Amino acid sequence: MSLPRPAPHSSVLILKTHASWLMAFGVLLIVLGMFALGSVMSATLATVFYVGILMLMAGLGELFIAFQMRQWSGFFFWLVLGLASTFAGFLTFNNPSLAAGVLTLFLGVSLAIAGVIRIYLAFHMRHGAPWGLMGLSGAVTIFVGLMILSQWPTSSLYTLGLFLGIDLIFVGFSWFNVGWTLRRLEVE
Repeated sequence: MSLPRPAPHSSVLILKTHASWLMAFGVLLIVLGMFALGSVMSATLATVFYVGILMLMAGLGELFIAFQMRQWSGFFFWLVLGLASTFAGFLTFNNPSLAAGVLTLFLGVSLAIAGVIRIYLAFHMRHGAPWGLMGLSGAVTIFVGLMILSQWPTSSLYTLGLFLGIDLIFVGFSWFNVGWTLRRLEVE
């Protein structure tokens, strides 16, 4: 069975010429994911520092924009938002274990709530739509959220790094698969 042939000059043809790079990128992400899983505490710290950098950059950007619009009636609120984001970014660097704890707590609560919402939606899709997998997904999400919360704050040492590692591996396999499939395409 041969794969479908892409239309000439399509974006698929452009991607096909870089299929090997996509596969190599996928392998790199898989290796990085395995390193993250091999040292989940270091990966957790890396994740916390990454979030801290983003919060700091966002806060400084919000402060810059706020001062550009000093005459606006919402200036004070934008200023407070910028100061809060900047302060949170600095706190992340000052106390990464506290930041990991807060982020892990937020993750556990968010997953538990998301699972409840998925189950609610699944029960409302029972008539005329495939709802079983949605319900199962909700149950698994609640379970993962409650598992994180039941081990909190200890879980904050490894949860973010574990999720990062798993994510990198899945994304890596996805990119590798895209590249592999593109290489196998027959082009006229």
